[in-house]
Amino acid sequence: MRVFLSGHRGFVGRHLHAALEARGGDVTGIDLADGSGDALDFFRTNDTRFDLAIHAAAIVGGRASIDGSPLGVGTNLALDAWYMRWLVRTGTPRAVYFSSSAAYPVALQQPGDVRRLYEEDINLQYMEEPDATYGWAKLTGEKLATYAEAEGCRILIPRPFSGYGEDQDEAYPFPAFIRRARERQDPFEIWGDGSSTRDWIHIDDLIGATLALLDADVTGPVNLGWGRATSFDDLARIVCTAAGYRPQLKHRTDAPQGVHHRVSDPNRMLNHYVPTVTLEEGVRRALAN
Repeated sequence: MRVFLSGHRGFVGRHLHAALEARGGDVTGIDLADGSGDALDFFRTNDTRFDLAIHAAAIVGGRASIDGSPLGVGTNLALDAWYMRWLVRTGTPRAVYFSSSAAYPVALQQPGDVRRLYEEDINLQYMEEPDATYGWAKLTGEKLATYAEAEGCRILIPRPFSGYGEDQDEAYPFPAFIRRARERQDPFEIWGDGSSTRDWIHIDDLIGATLALLDADVTGPVNLGWGRATSFDDLARIVCTAAGYRPQLKHRTDAPQGVHHRVSDPNRMLNHYVPTVTLEEGVRRALAN
């Protein structure tokens, strides 16, 4: 199978590239990070037809980046729009567009009881306010995908929740927590009041689920997560317990923290893939890395 993969040196991209090659795929990767090319230029000018195209390129970062660089959405919108046009122009039969849990309405992610997010909570006809401009870009990308599908391309749209792993950039919360625990920081700093929850999924399961969904010829949006609500305080306790110490938790309520609850309903994914790496196991792997 001839596979195109944009953003192949990013966190998701590099793991996906390795998994595809391990399956015997002939993978053409492109990424600004390693000088292999600019995906935006590629989509505008290249007419190669692949068996499968996967779009994982985007300007993204941790919460500080999302809140601090809102105009980065412009580049993401251009990338996604030209990706869809390229799919249609080349007659690519099968594609993946990586969306995000940030596309869900912020109104459904407020303090109070945890409300799990279902794929149907996003209505592309009447789009509600997502999380920041990054969420708007992903929501718009999903809308654009419907037009490419109408032209004959079958598109899978994974919506990862809080993906993490041993080699993730420290701009994200999980590797930042791991570093603090390795350094045995006390007090242990947490952005926000510590009560916000996230749904963590290890990169191995994120990739495994994506490939399983492709194998099953699934199209449309699918949540990638465990459906397990873990507060940042609880994550800190899990990390510090695994590191063998019990620090005081210090909350920085002046720092960016995002929505309060972001937890998936994973049942659509579970029809095809069951994750195996628990958060506790993921923490142990990261500390041992």
